[in-house]
Formats: sequence, C-alpha cells, structure tokens
Amino acid sequence: MSREQYQVPTQQSSSYGSSQDAYAVRPSGSSQIDVSTGSAVKYLCGDCNSKVEIKRGDPIRCKECGHRVLYKERTKRMVQFEAR
Repeated sequence: MSREQYQVPTQQSSSYGSSQDAYAVRPSGSSQIDVSTGSAVKYLCGDCNSKVEIKRGDPIRCKECGHRVLYKERTKRMVQFEAR
C-alpha cells in the first residue's frame, strides 16, 4: 500500500472486543489516556549540562539555555546482555 492510498483510522464508538480495537492500548479501568499525569523523562542538555525533565507534548528544548540537543540519562537499573 502506498502512502497516497493510506487512510487515517477514525475514532468510532465500539466495544473492547471488536477487531478494530485489538491493538489499542488502554490503561486499566479507563478508556481515555490522561497525558497530564504522565511521568517526566530526565534528559541532560548538550550545551549547558543542566538536567531537564520533559513530559509528553513538551517541546524538546532546554529550559535554561534553549538548546535543542538533549541526551537521555543513563538508567540506574542494572542491564545485562547475554553474549554468544
């Protein structure tokens, strides 16, 4: 299917068990996702090295200097990969 033939799916009121909703992600007990209560992700500014917390929908920009290159902080959780 080419890009020109693609049609954006429309929002229809249907039950959870329908085939159209098979891959929809819903939080438990709710049919709407509240973006305002989402957790912020911490980033480091590439210019001034300040820590920036960005939520979903926020502009990708340092709040201190306005620089647009941000690096995601390394996780504190131990990550281990199995090598062959």
